[in-house]
Amino acid sequence: MNARLWILRHGEAGPGTPDSARELTPRGHREVAAMAAWFGTREIGPCRVLASPYRRARQSAEPIAAALGVALEIHEGITPDDDPRAVADWLLAQAEGVPLVLVSHMPLVGALTGLLVEGRSSAGPGFATAGLAELEAEAWAAGCARLRGFITPADLAT
Repeated sequence: MNARLWILRHGEAGPGTPDSARELTPRGHREVAAMAAWFGTREIGPCRVLASPYRRARQSAEPIAAALGVALEIHEGITPDDDPRAVADWLLAQAEGVPLVLVSHMPLVGALTGLLVEGRSSAGPGFATAGLAELEAEAWAAGCARLRGFITPADLAT
């Protein structure tokens, strides 16, 4: 059975310190609203939505969790500079068949996508703000995932 994973970069955030307290800009809120609406049209079934503890990631994940009708969970190990290999190890330990949505930051989102799809964290794509990669795999090991799609809020604009 193939597992599904969506990796989302937070929406546009304003400057500030500390980095963990930066908030979404009005544009960032619009970007996230577009992605939440997209999730609301998908038949994902029971899933988990996990966000970095950083404010902008939580602000980005809240509308998505609401659109999917699930509670938001905080994952301390998906901040910008966390090790993508540690996240992949964490993914391997999760319940099989439960789709996951991870809301995090660059460079982690790109590095994790590269690790899972290409087998190298240096091979990951750049993510626009609120960019979303959809992956599928039998196991979340390096190089074992397939990139099913990549969308940004701009792709959803009419």
